[in-house]
Amino acid sequence: MKPTRTRSTAAVATAVLAIVTLATGCNRDSTASATSGSGDKPAIGIDLPRSDSDFWNSYAEYLKKDIKSEDINALPLSNSQNDVTKLVANVQVFQNTGAKAVVMAPQDTGAIASTLDTLASKKIPVVSVDTRPDKGDVYMVVRADNRAYGTKACEFLGEQLGGKGKVAELQGALDSINGRDRSEAFAACMKEKFPKIKVFELPTDWKGDVASAKLQSLLAQHPDLNGIYMQAGGVFLQPTLALLEQKGLLKPAGEKGHISIISNDGIPQEFDAIRKGQIDATVSQPADLYAKYALYYAQAAAEGKTFKPGKTDHDSTIVKIPNGLEDQLPAPLVTKDNVDDKALWGNNVG
Repeated sequence: MKPTRTRSTAAVATAVLAIVTLATGCNRDSTASATSGSGDKPAIGIDLPRSDSDFWNSYAEYLKKDIKSEDINALPLSNSQNDVTKLVANVQVFQNTGAKAVVMAPQDTGAIASTLDTLASKKIPVVSVDTRPDKGDVYMVVRADNRAYGTKACEFLGEQLGGKGKVAELQGALDSINGRDRSEAFAACMKEKFPKIKVFELPTDWKGDVASAKLQSLLAQHPDLNGIYMQAGGVFLQPTLALLEQKGLLKPAGEKGHISIISNDGIPQEFDAIRKGQIDATVSQPADLYAKYALYYAQAAAEGKTFKPGKTDHDSTIVKIPNGLEDQLPAPLVTKDNVDDKALWGNNVG
C-alpha cells in the first residue's frame, strides 16, 4: 500500500540531516552488508533501535538470519542506540544509498514525524516495528496489541493476588506509544476489575537502573508490596531480580512472601525465571515474527504491493490506523503451564 504522502520538505531540515550524517559511521553494522546475489532486488534500509535489551538483540539476530535466508537486498544495518537524532541521520544515509523502503523501530514515537514526512516526499515507504509513530505516514506497523499486554498483566496479577494488595508498575517511556498503551490499559483494567489493589506507577524511560532505583525506594516505603508488573523484561528483569534477592524478597512461587511478577517480552531469561519460580508470567512479544514480517512488508512496499484491513494468513489482523495500517501479531501469555512450548520463540533462540 502506498499511503497519501506529504510532498513538502524543509530545506533547513535537510541541511541539518546532511550534517548529522557525517557522524553516523559508528552506528553502521559492518557485518550486515547487502546480501550477495540480491542486487536485482530493491534495496532495503534497516535501523535497529537499541542494543541494551535482550529482546532487541534477539530481534537483530532474527533479522540477520532472515535477510540471508530470504535473499533480501539489505543495506548495511544501522543502530540508532535509542537516540532519535541518530535514527534521523541513519535514515538520511539510507536515502543517499538508494533504499526503496526503510524498516525502523522509533523509540520516541512523537519525534519521528518530520523524518517520515521526508521519506514520504521521496516516495520511500516505511515499516515501523513494535512502535507506532504518532504522526507521519507508514506503509505498515508490525506490532502486537500493546493494550492487550497491559490488560493481560492486570488480569493475571489481579487473580494471583485475590483482588487485594499493592503492585509496582515499572512503566516504559510514556513518550512511546507502547509505554502509553500498556500503562493506560493496565490502569483501566485495575480500576474496573480490581479496585482494592493499590498500583504504584513508576515511569522508567525503559531504563533498568531507573527501574531498580525507584523500586528500591518504593519497597522502603511499602515493604508489604506483593506484586510487580514489568513492562519490558529485556531491560527490567535482571535488575529487578537482583534487587529482590539483595533484600531477601526473591521467594519462589508458592512460598510465603513470594512477590507475584508478570513481565512483557518473552525472552529466554524470563522463561528461565518462570521455571525457577522467580517470576510468574510474561507476555511473549514475537521477536521472530517482528523480523520476518518487517522484511516481508518492506519488500512488498518496495515492489508496490498493497494491503487491506482484515485477517491475514499468519494468525494476525491488519487494522487501519490514522497514518497507515498495522499488522497486529499474536502475543501469548506464558506461565509455568506452557513455558516449555517449543512454538514460543524464546525457546528457540540460538
